[in-house]
Amino acid sequence: MPKQSSAPFKNKKELKIKIKKARSLLDTIEKMIENDRYCPDIMQQILAVMGLLKALHKELYKHHLTHCFMKVSKNSSKRMQKQMIEEILKITSLLNKT
Repeated sequence: MPKQSSAPFKNKKELKIKIKKARSLLDTIEKMIENDRYCPDIMQQILAVMGLLKALHKELYKHHLTHCFMKVSKNSSKRMQKQMIEEILKITSLLNKT
């Protein structure tokens, strides 16, 4: 399925804040490793990054279902609808592996 552009994100600012926080935590984790910090402290920071990325993923998934998927399901051929469903199932499968 050719990639389409997404519907505009209404909460783009909040999404970008989550990304910046995750990036900052990753930088912190790198410094903690360089400084031989206590493993559980590093692991706690890793869990914080994972939480931010999971929240970001959830917001994007919701956006995709409520905007992109709904648009395709209403205005597209059965073939495109099937491709979109397969795409969502693939992402769901990948999420379940984490």
